[in-house]
Amino acid sequence: MEEVRPPPLTGVTVIDMGQIYQGPYAGLLLAKAGARVIKVEPRHGEPLRVREAVGGGASLPLAMLNSNKRAITLNLKAPRGVELMKALARKADVLLENFAPGVMDKLGVGPAALMAENPRLIYASATGYGLTGPERDNLAMDITIQAASGAISVTGFPDGPPVKAGPAIADFLSGTHLYGAIVTALYERERTGRGRLVEVAMIETMFPSLASNLGMIHSRPDNTIGRTGNRHGGLSVSPYNVYACQDGWFAIICTNDGHWRSLATAMGRPELAGDPRFASNAARVTHMAETDAAVEAWAANLTRAEIFAATGAHRVPSAPVRDLQEVLENEHMKGRGMLEVIDHPSLGRITVPGSPLRYHGTPQTPATPSPAIGADNAVVYSELLGLSAEEVATLAEAGVI
Repeated sequence: MEEVRPPPLTGVTVIDMGQIYQGPYAGLLLAKAGARVIKVEPRHGEPLRVREAVGGGASLPLAMLNSNKRAITLNLKAPRGVELMKALARKADVLLENFAPGVMDKLGVGPAALMAENPRLIYASATGYGLTGPERDNLAMDITIQAASGAISVTGFPDGPPVKAGPAIADFLSGTHLYGAIVTALYERERTGRGRLVEVAMIETMFPSLASNLGMIHSRPDNTIGRTGNRHGGLSVSPYNVYACQDGWFAIICTNDGHWRSLATAMGRPELAGDPRFASNAARVTHMAETDAAVEAWAANLTRAEIFAATGAHRVPSAPVRDLQEVLENEHMKGRGMLEVIDHPSLGRITVPGSPLRYHGTPQTPATPSPAIGADNAVVYSELLGLSAEEVATLAEAGVI
């Protein structure tokens, strides 16, 4: 019988000053790995909570990204609030934030100030363009980083305008990288006893994802990179596309000639495997339109289920294009524990994500509802800083928490 072990970050205390998606996602991954994560917000709430107050769908992301955390409020524009943050930093292992460069320093709680209080502190900063460099002060949001990184320029169809990705990929890629930087620094601290400042820049976390697109720079004499729609970003693999079918769309890719031969058999057209136009990937790339036309003609008469049965039987990489409701009902995602259904006090029954990071030998940390703003003020300020109920009440009356 496998030994049951505690979550790997048990005993780690995190001060999570994240806002919107980027910082809170790193905090969520830390919480799901067993850390005690304390969400710190200004008295009026972080920007996503402010959006929640006016509707527009912000409530669910807030609940998804801040489950498994405790919530406190703190006014860093008050001198006493700065003192309390320094006291919290002395008790913490990690502080994470994704404010614009210099904001925390202006408040008196930047990395130098807090690491002077606690040399073991991992201070983790996520920004749009980094803490240094000529563009460091540019305003950064997911769409602007997608634009500045080059991602939008290569997204969309050749005859249409540049298009952003539907998901907030810049926010979540940088949040994931921030988690990685934090855990790496925690590992180093085990050996050295010293914390350090770690940072990620959204634009830099986006850039490696453009690998196949960048390959086109080196393969085209004019160094131009165009939009390729659903075809391969480097136009070097065929078939690689999304094809219309009877009840939606279906994605198919053949990464090697074996896949193509299998697909030709699945389509009931084994002769295509030996056709000089299609016999090799290089030939199929040269005749990409004809390759796509052959697959498209086959798919057009079938349902997604029928296509998947045929491609699956012949081990061709493929998948139906699912809508979000289908994903929420997907038995594989449910069975893996990635979709957790919880009863939220203000939203009712909702589905929230588990962590994609799995620690074998340790049960997954079950989701708990995101707390209301300042819900844990009394408990956290008492447990970490030893404040009495009367002192907490006085701080609240003074506008400090």
